[in-house]
Amino acid sequence: MPNVTVVDATIGTARRAASRRVGHAPQASATVGVVIPTLNEASNLPHVLTRIPAIVDEIVLVDGHSVDDTIAVARMVRPDIRVVLQDELGKGNALACGFAASSCDIIVMLDADGSTDPAEIPQFVDALLNGNDFAKGSRYLEGGGSADITKFRSAGNRMLGFVVNAMFRTRYTDLCYGYNAFWRDCLPHMHVDCAGFEVETLINIRVARAGLVVCEIPSVEHQRLNGTSNLRAVRDGTRILRTIIRERVRTRTERRDPEGWRPQFAELYALPGEGGQRASV
Repeated sequence: MPNVTVVDATIGTARRAASRRVGHAPQASATVGVVIPTLNEASNLPHVLTRIPAIVDEIVLVDGHSVDDTIAVARMVRPDIRVVLQDELGKGNALACGFAASSCDIIVMLDADGSTDPAEIPQFVDALLNGNDFAKGSRYLEGGGSADITKFRSAGNRMLGFVVNAMFRTRYTDLCYGYNAFWRDCLPHMHVDCAGFEVETLINIRVARAGLVVCEIPSVEHQRLNGTSNLRAVRDGTRILRTIIRERVRTRTERRDPEGWRPQFAELYALPGEGGQRASV
């Protein structure tokens, strides 16, 4: 992985207790799947889908009931794409549906608006193959950056990151960035059960509390190509803060059904000359 600095982001938590995990054993290869949440992203998908590298074995598009040609465009560009319809609303629910649908060893979270560069996927995969459990993108590491984030959002991200690092003894440099990759056996620890843009914070806290080995990967965030983001800084910042507080008061011994996070979703199978066929899972 030349010219890429990988930083251990959970030294303060992942290696304190002998009973905790010490990461995956390094291995040479694994199947790689990408999960892409969409809501009216037809104009952006040709740019995103044509740049996904050959190491990716499966693409799962999770649509939030778009009213444009998102699904048709996705299938035109990538006839092999799997299309899932989320059962509720919001990015968190969309990602949970995609995670549940994915069949690969490694799962990569990718945005549909062109802001996250698919060409960086091999860096995340290499970090996992080298023994990490969770590879977390950071715009603030050397080699990373953002052409999209505003000063106000950046300040809020850093403040919330400071709170999480203080509360959970992590060393995250970028709390709210959505470009991440992980082994599928992390899913019970992540237990994604939130609806909105707080999902990245929820995941980052839960993987740290589970003692998973997290590394940060420098990543460059680009401007959204077309359309308007559904992110609202004040509203979603408030949701993130509430999530942090809820996770802080939650006890480590709280028991969850390992499969209890899995949502219901419908996969849309394409048929010749037809729009598709739904199958609930």
